[in-house]
Amino acid sequence: MKRSVFVVFSMLLVLVLSFAVSAQGVVTMMGVWGGQELEAFQEVMDAFTAKTGITVQFEGTRDLPTLLQTRIAAGNPPDVAALPGPGAMKEYVEQGALVDLNNVLDAKTLSEDINDAWIELGTYKDGLYSLMFAADIKSLVWYRPAEFAARGYEVPTTWAEMEALMDQMVANGDTPWAIGLESGAASGWVATDWIEDIMLRTAGPDVYDQWVDHEIPWTDPRVKEAFEIFGAITRNSDYVYGGPVTVLSTNFGDSVAELLTDPPRAMMHRQASFVTSFILDANPDVVIGEDVAFFGFPVIKPEHGSPMLGAGDMIGQFNQTPEAAEFMNFLASAEAQEIWANRLGKLGTNNKINPAVYPDDLTRDMARLLNDADVFRFDGSDSMPAAVGAGAFWEGTLMYVGGDDVMDVLEFIENVAVDSY
Repeated sequence: MKRSVFVVFSMLLVLVLSFAVSAQGVVTMMGVWGGQELEAFQEVMDAFTAKTGITVQFEGTRDLPTLLQTRIAAGNPPDVAALPGPGAMKEYVEQGALVDLNNVLDAKTLSEDINDAWIELGTYKDGLYSLMFAADIKSLVWYRPAEFAARGYEVPTTWAEMEALMDQMVANGDTPWAIGLESGAASGWVATDWIEDIMLRTAGPDVYDQWVDHEIPWTDPRVKEAFEIFGAITRNSDYVYGGPVTVLSTNFGDSVAELLTDPPRAMMHRQASFVTSFILDANPDVVIGEDVAFFGFPVIKPEHGSPMLGAGDMIGQFNQTPEAAEFMNFLASAEAQEIWANRLGKLGTNNKINPAVYPDDLTRDMARLLNDADVFRFDGSDSMPAAVGAGAFWEGTLMYVGGDDVMDVLEFIENVAVDSY
């Protein structure tokens, strides 16, 4: 009798505990983050759970476009997922896979806390389908001010000055650039950032938009010009540390280390604002803003000025559940974004973020620079259809750095683009 009562009691206890877990709820999320980024996002998820009692189950993958599309096609998408970019976002909208966040996010937060630029980036066909959780400035060149001063190098503001500086460095026995294009399944994205920055400065933002939307072909002379300016650096062993072979084989996060050797193996590194986390992870004693600083990617053609290229962490909702809606509203808040910004040096998109959470004055300067830019364009490869931006474009840059003819590369990408738009 006692045994029967105990069994019944145990079953009831399991049911009660199961009900409690289900009442608290679960959100499933897919993203690309690993290492330091995942540690920072885990803090965001933990804060959400502490506040709401809702658990976030995170699934990480380095091949997000493929896995996410497979899950969508199978009718089993995660509740929430990081999005590869605006191009992929539009594809998901066309498939009917994304939830309109106008019906999810708090209207007051959208109108008062999130700047119009970020709303515009997530808007398609009169719906808001992605939240810009954080942003990165990409048009930055990193260097060591003390090393520049010791060698008599001056920060360039135009491309003519940059070319003269590179030649001066070579003549002085220094290597101008450290570049790494390896990033697993995403290898090549660093090169696309270079080409996009160059396109904005040689062809201008209007032509840049036409290029991203495939209103001009990849074989257009203006696209070819951008590739060739990039190739003049990356295919020249005098200008880049280790030559093309090292460029192709070095991980993007490791390549900045060449600036920090004694003496430095390279003098400059073009990378987004998030590179500070890689610098500090490997060199915790470095003082960002003093030992390492940045200058803006120089003007190439004066008529196009210094537009700002950037990207960010776009997040979309795939399932209409109360728990997913609550999580999306938390991610839109200053509270959540302050954790992410503080740990990684990311730039939050909620304008009520306390500037004190940024890890240093340099990051605060980047946040102001982003907000003050006259022209801002989102990363072009992330805005293209995935088969182009995260496929042929990435692959084509690797082919080009490896020695392929520029027109052969552009024709290869164009053939994919014709089938993708």
